[in-house]
Amino acid sequence: MRYPVTPDGRYFVAKGRMWRRTDPALPEDAREAAVRDLMAARRAVRDADGPQATRAARARVQDAKVRLGERGPVWWDDGAPDVTRHAPWNTDYAAWWHGLPDAARDAAS
Repeated sequence: MRYPVTPDGRYFVAKGRMWRRTDPALPEDAREAAVRDLMAARRAVRDADGPQATRAARARVQDAKVRLGERGPVWWDDGAPDVTRHAPWNTDYAAWWHGLPDAARDAAS
């Protein structure tokens, strides 16, 4: 399934919320390593056998997401705020959102 991506490439929209995309300047080998670590960490969250193991696995997810640029400091340098988890119609992207075809908005809902 394809989700709508903002014109500046910073976010995609899924489940009615904006989610930060991976830093496009990240070298491919670093991106691949972080994605591998992220998937392993998500499996560890799923398979955790107690609260301590869950916390440790979630910390690994966080670390991988930060390395990808999807969390932590923003990867752009123009001073624009991070609107992750915001509804697109409540951000500076509202005009873009309302200009999307119905099918694209439906895919992101």
